[in-house]
Amino acid sequence: MTMESPAASSSLEIVLSALEARVLGCLIEKELATPDIYPLTLNSLVNACNQRSNRDPVMEVSAREVEGAIDGLRAKKLATLFSGADARVFKYRQTLDLVYPMDISARVVLCELFIRGPQTTAELRIRTERMHRLTLEEVEAVLEELAARTTGALARRMARQPGQKELRWVQLLTGEPSRSLQSEPPIATAVAASPLAGPSLEPRVSALETELAQLRGELAALRKSLGES
Repeated sequence: MTMESPAASSSLEIVLSALEARVLGCLIEKELATPDIYPLTLNSLVNACNQRSNRDPVMEVSAREVEGAIDGLRAKKLATLFSGADARVFKYRQTLDLVYPMDISARVVLCELFIRGPQTTAELRIRTERMHRLTLEEVEAVLEELAARTTGALARRMARQPGQKELRWVQLLTGEPSRSLQSEPPIATAVAASPLAGPSLEPRVSALETELAQLRGELAALRKSLGES
Protein backbone atom coordinates (compact mmCIF):
# COMPACT_ATOMS: atom_id res chain seq x y z
CA MET A 1 0.00 0.00 0.00
CA THR A 2 1.38 3.40 -0.94
CA MET A 3 0.14 6.87 -0.25
CA GLU A 4 1.57 10.31 -0.79
CA SER A 5 2.75 12.01 2.37
CA PRO A 6 1.93 15.67 1.88
CA ALA A 7 3.52 18.05 4.29
CA ALA A 8 1.45 20.61 6.13
CA SER A 9 1.34 24.00 4.47
CA SER A 10 0.09 27.48 5.26
CA SER A 11 -3.66 27.82 4.87
CA LEU A 12 -3.73 31.58 4.43
CA GLU A 13 -3.18 31.64 0.67
CA ILE A 14 -5.49 28.76 -0.26
CA VAL A 15 -8.50 29.58 -2.41
CA LEU A 16 -10.49 26.76 -3.95
CA SER A 17 -12.43 26.76 -7.18
CA ALA A 18 -16.08 25.74 -7.00
CA LEU A 19 -15.23 22.31 -8.43
CA GLU A 20 -12.29 21.82 -6.06
CA ALA A 21 -14.64 22.54 -3.16
CA ARG A 22 -17.17 20.05 -4.55
CA VAL A 23 -14.50 17.36 -4.95
CA LEU A 24 -13.13 17.94 -1.46
CA GLY A 25 -16.63 17.89 0.01
CA CYS A 26 -17.42 14.62 -1.78
CA LEU A 27 -14.25 12.99 -0.47
CA ILE A 28 -15.10 13.98 3.10
CA GLU A 29 -18.72 12.89 2.69
CA LYS A 30 -17.95 9.46 1.24
CA GLU A 31 -15.22 8.78 3.79
CA LEU A 32 -17.74 9.17 6.62
CA ALA A 33 -21.05 8.16 5.04
CA THR A 34 -19.87 5.20 2.91
CA PRO A 35 -16.45 4.13 4.23
CA ASP A 36 -16.69 0.77 2.43
CA ILE A 37 -16.09 2.47 -0.95
CA TYR A 38 -13.46 4.94 0.30
CA PRO A 39 -10.88 6.03 -0.95
CA LEU A 40 -12.64 6.92 -4.20
CA THR A 41 -11.70 6.00 -7.74
CA LEU A 42 -11.89 8.76 -10.34
CA ASN A 43 -15.13 7.31 -11.70
CA SER A 44 -16.70 7.19 -8.22
CA LEU A 45 -15.59 10.74 -7.58
CA VAL A 46 -17.13 11.95 -10.84
CA ASN A 47 -20.41 10.27 -9.89
CA ALA A 48 -20.27 11.83 -6.43
CA CYS A 49 -19.72 15.30 -7.89
CA ASN A 50 -22.61 14.86 -10.33
CA GLN A 51 -24.94 13.35 -7.71
CA ARG A 52 -28.40 14.90 -7.93
CA SER A 53 -29.29 14.49 -4.26
CA ASN A 54 -27.59 16.38 -1.41
CA ARG A 55 -25.98 18.77 -3.89
CA ASP A 56 -26.50 22.46 -4.59
CA PRO A 57 -25.97 23.40 -7.29
CA VAL A 58 -26.30 20.17 -9.26
CA MET A 59 -23.25 19.79 -11.52
CA GLU A 60 -22.44 17.83 -14.65
CA VAL A 61 -18.66 17.56 -14.84
CA SER A 62 -16.39 15.27 -16.82
CA ALA A 63 -13.63 12.97 -15.63
CA ARG A 64 -11.06 15.35 -17.09
CA GLU A 65 -12.51 18.27 -15.13
CA VAL A 66 -12.50 16.27 -11.90
CA GLU A 67 -8.90 15.20 -12.57
CA GLY A 68 -7.96 18.86 -12.90
CA ALA A 69 -9.69 19.64 -9.61
CA ILE A 70 -7.89 16.74 -7.92
CA ASP A 71 -4.56 18.03 -9.23
CA GLY A 72 -5.39 21.42 -7.75
CA LEU A 73 -6.28 19.90 -4.38
CA ARG A 74 -3.10 17.81 -4.35
CA ALA A 75 -1.04 20.92 -5.06
CA LYS A 76 -2.76 22.59 -2.08
CA LYS A 77 -2.08 19.49 0.10
CA LEU A 78 -5.82 18.89 0.56
CA ALA A 79 -6.00 15.54 -1.27
CA THR A 80 -3.66 12.69 -1.98
CA LEU A 81 -3.27 9.73 -4.31
CA PHE A 82 -3.77 6.32 -2.73
CA SER A 83 -2.74 2.97 -4.15
CA GLY A 84 -3.53 -0.19 -2.20
CA ALA A 85 -1.85 -3.58 -2.72
CA ASP A 86 -4.93 -4.98 -4.47
CA ALA A 87 -5.96 -1.79 -6.24
CA ARG A 88 -6.14 -1.90 -10.02
CA VAL A 89 -6.80 1.82 -10.35
CA PHE A 90 -5.65 4.90 -8.49
CA LYS A 91 -7.84 6.17 -5.70
CA TYR A 92 -8.05 9.50 -3.92
CA ARG A 93 -8.55 10.60 -0.35
CA GLN A 94 -8.88 13.94 1.39
CA THR A 95 -6.16 15.34 3.68
CA LEU A 96 -7.95 18.44 4.96
CA ASP A 97 -6.63 17.96 8.50
CA LEU A 98 -3.03 18.39 7.33
CA VAL A 99 -3.73 21.99 6.40
CA TYR A 100 -6.71 22.80 8.61
CA PRO A 101 -6.52 20.70 11.79
CA MET A 102 -10.07 20.14 13.08
CA ASP A 103 -12.22 17.48 14.69
CA ILE A 104 -14.87 15.43 12.91
CA SER A 105 -17.67 17.82 13.92
CA ALA A 106 -16.06 20.75 12.13
CA ARG A 107 -15.16 18.57 9.17
CA VAL A 108 -18.74 17.42 8.52
CA VAL A 109 -20.13 20.94 8.85
CA LEU A 110 -17.55 22.29 6.41
CA CYS A 111 -18.27 19.34 4.11
CA GLU A 112 -21.96 20.26 3.92
CA LEU A 113 -21.13 23.88 3.15
CA PHE A 114 -18.86 22.64 0.34
CA ILE A 115 -21.47 20.43 -1.31
CA ARG A 116 -24.69 22.37 -0.63
CA GLY A 117 -23.70 26.00 -0.25
CA PRO A 118 -24.98 28.48 2.37
CA GLN A 119 -27.28 26.90 4.97
CA THR A 120 -28.92 27.58 8.32
CA THR A 121 -27.76 25.86 11.49
CA ALA A 122 -30.94 23.76 11.50
CA GLU A 123 -30.31 22.58 7.94
CA LEU A 124 -26.72 21.73 8.79
CA ARG A 125 -27.77 19.72 11.84
CA ILE A 126 -30.15 17.59 9.77
CA ARG A 127 -27.87 17.15 6.76
CA THR A 128 -24.72 16.24 8.69
CA GLU A 129 -26.53 13.47 10.57
CA ARG A 130 -25.73 10.82 7.93
CA MET A 131 -22.03 11.41 8.62
CA HIS A 132 -21.87 12.41 12.28
CA ARG A 133 -24.70 13.19 14.68
CA LEU A 134 -24.65 16.68 16.20
CA THR A 135 -27.06 18.73 18.28
CA LEU A 136 -28.13 22.18 17.15
CA GLU A 137 -26.00 23.70 19.91
CA GLU A 138 -22.97 21.73 18.74
CA VAL A 139 -23.46 22.90 15.15
CA GLU A 140 -23.66 26.50 16.31
CA ALA A 141 -20.51 26.08 18.39
CA VAL A 142 -18.64 24.53 15.44
CA LEU A 143 -19.64 27.38 13.15
CA GLU A 144 -18.50 29.97 15.68
CA GLU A 145 -15.15 28.18 15.95
CA LEU A 146 -14.75 28.04 12.16
CA ALA A 147 -15.48 31.77 12.00
CA ALA A 148 -13.02 32.64 14.78
CA ARG A 149 -9.96 30.63 13.66
CA THR A 150 -6.81 32.64 14.31
CA THR A 151 -5.18 31.38 11.09
CA GLY A 152 -8.09 32.63 9.01
CA ALA A 153 -11.86 32.23 9.16
CA LEU A 154 -13.26 29.23 7.26
CA ALA A 155 -16.94 30.19 7.63
CA ARG A 156 -19.01 33.30 8.17
CA ARG A 157 -22.55 34.14 9.15
CA MET A 158 -24.33 35.91 6.29
CA ALA A 159 -26.52 38.96 6.81
CA ARG A 160 -30.24 38.29 6.96
CA GLN A 161 -31.77 38.60 3.51
CA PRO A 162 -35.28 39.75 2.52
CA GLY A 163 -37.78 36.92 2.87
CA GLN A 164 -35.48 34.82 5.07
CA LYS A 165 -36.41 34.04 8.67
CA GLU A 166 -33.09 32.47 9.67
CA LEU A 167 -29.49 33.45 9.15
CA ARG A 168 -27.34 31.28 6.88
CA TRP A 169 -23.67 30.36 7.07
CA VAL A 170 -21.22 30.15 4.17
CA GLN A 171 -17.75 28.61 3.84
CA LEU A 172 -14.93 30.94 2.82
CA LEU A 173 -12.42 28.59 1.20
CA THR A 174 -13.76 29.54 -2.24
CA GLY A 175 -13.50 33.23 -1.35
CA GLU A 176 -16.24 35.71 -0.62
CA PRO A 177 -19.70 34.49 -1.72
CA SER A 178 -21.11 36.11 -4.84
CA ARG A 179 -23.74 38.80 -4.35
CA SER A 180 -26.28 36.61 -6.13
CA LEU A 181 -26.03 34.13 -3.22
CA GLN A 182 -26.56 36.86 -0.66
CA SER A 183 -29.61 38.66 -1.99
CA GLU A 184 -33.11 37.90 -3.14
CA PRO A 185 -34.29 39.01 -6.61
CA PRO A 186 -35.37 42.69 -6.62
CA ILE A 187 -39.08 43.24 -6.05
CA ALA A 188 -39.45 44.83 -9.48
CA THR A 189 -37.99 41.70 -11.07
CA ALA A 190 -40.34 39.46 -9.13
CA VAL A 191 -43.36 41.52 -10.19
CA ALA A 192 -42.28 41.50 -13.82
CA ALA A 193 -41.97 37.73 -13.71
CA SER A 194 -45.40 37.26 -12.14
CA PRO A 195 -48.03 35.64 -14.38
CA LEU A 196 -50.48 38.33 -13.23
CA ALA A 197 -48.33 41.17 -14.53
CA GLY A 198 -48.21 42.60 -18.04
CA PRO A 199 -50.81 43.38 -20.74
CA SER A 200 -52.92 40.29 -19.98
CA LEU A 201 -53.98 41.89 -16.69
CA GLU A 202 -55.53 45.03 -18.24
CA PRO A 203 -58.63 43.41 -19.84
CA ARG A 204 -59.41 41.65 -16.57
CA VAL A 205 -59.24 44.92 -14.61
CA SER A 206 -61.47 46.65 -17.15
CA ALA A 207 -64.06 43.86 -16.96
CA LEU A 208 -64.07 43.99 -13.16
CA GLU A 209 -64.58 47.76 -13.20
CA THR A 210 -67.55 47.40 -15.58
CA GLU A 211 -69.11 44.68 -13.42
CA LEU A 212 -68.64 46.80 -10.29
CA ALA A 213 -70.39 49.77 -11.95
CA GLN A 214 -73.32 47.54 -12.90
CA LEU A 215 -73.64 46.21 -9.35
CA ARG A 216 -73.64 49.73 -7.96
CA GLY A 217 -76.43 50.71 -10.36
CA GLU A 218 -78.53 47.70 -9.41
CA LEU A 219 -78.00 48.43 -5.69
CA ALA A 220 -79.09 52.06 -6.15
CA ALA A 221 -82.25 50.97 -8.01
CA LEU A 222 -83.09 48.45 -5.27
CA ARG A 223 -82.70 51.01 -2.50
CA LYS A 224 -84.93 53.45 -4.41
CA SER A 225 -87.69 50.84 -4.81
CA LEU A 226 -87.56 50.21 -1.05
CA GLY A 227 -87.99 53.91 -0.34
CA GLU A 228 -84.50 54.42 0.95
CA SER A 229 -82.68 57.62 0.22
